[in-house]
Amino acid sequence: MTRAPENLLTVRRLLLDHLDVDPDRSRDQDLEPAEVGIVGDPAHRGGYHCGSDRVLTRDYSVVESPRDSAGLTLDAAALDVGWFSVSAGGRTHDLRSFSAWCVGQCAAGSADSRDIREIIYSPDGKVVRRWDRLGRRTSGDNSHLWHTHFSFFRDSIKANRDQTPLFRRYLTTIGILEDDMSAEAESKINSIYTGMFFGGSSMGRSVDPDASGPAAASNSLVAKLDYAMQRLDALTAQLNTLSSKDFTDEQAIVTGVLATLTPERIAAAIPTTMARQVADELARRLAA
Repeated sequence: MTRAPENLLTVRRLLLDHLDVDPDRSRDQDLEPAEVGIVGDPAHRGGYHCGSDRVLTRDYSVVESPRDSAGLTLDAAALDVGWFSVSAGGRTHDLRSFSAWCVGQCAAGSADSRDIREIIYSPDGKVVRRWDRLGRRTSGDNSHLWHTHFSFFRDSIKANRDQTPLFRRYLTTIGILEDDMSAEAESKINSIYTGMFFGGSSMGRSVDPDASGPAAASNSLVAKLDYAMQRLDALTAQLNTLSSKDFTDEQAIVTGVLATLTPERIAAAIPTTMARQVADELARRLAA
């Protein structure tokens, strides 16, 4: 049976804690528990709201990205967020502005949004748009006029990776949460973490982290370090196979060096002035 993963439940709790302003009663302005969904209803078949027991053959939420096919479990990998309107920092913030802000962060490649595959939303309540990291689709059905859908790559759900930073940063940006850390500092920390373990567009060439082993090529710093250690170990092993004589037989070393010193090379290595001085000195001694 498809289940709601803990990391998305944590995002759900975060949003309800701060956007369900009056949890003791239902209000149109508040984000209510029924408006934040993870698992599709029993009739739902296919898509990120479904786990492995409900995905369809060639389901787009599995086959279009290796991150999804490798991460498929019984867990759903989507979050729906319904209507809300709150006042903070002297401004009113609602589902429309929230959705546009999240799409902007995804499009900009912020470190805390890279596990989001797509966002289906309406910027104005009249037209439905879709931001798709894979560039496959641009719209969705009309139910997204009043709720916003987030799809997460399934491998991030399988790994139980924390998905709250983006949403916490939104709540901090609009002034609902206190800024424990500047958004810039948090973004830098997320960028460092992402570069260390996942790489990125500016991280240089990819390497096989276990040197022609089963791991996929990556340009993360950890993958490159693993690759460098593998190459260093291989070089050390090659050096250890050489006999000690190759390094301790002084006569062999001298003989080898002398064998390369032909008269032509010796002549070419002596400066003209010095050669003339040597010739003059030899002539003087012979004359004496």
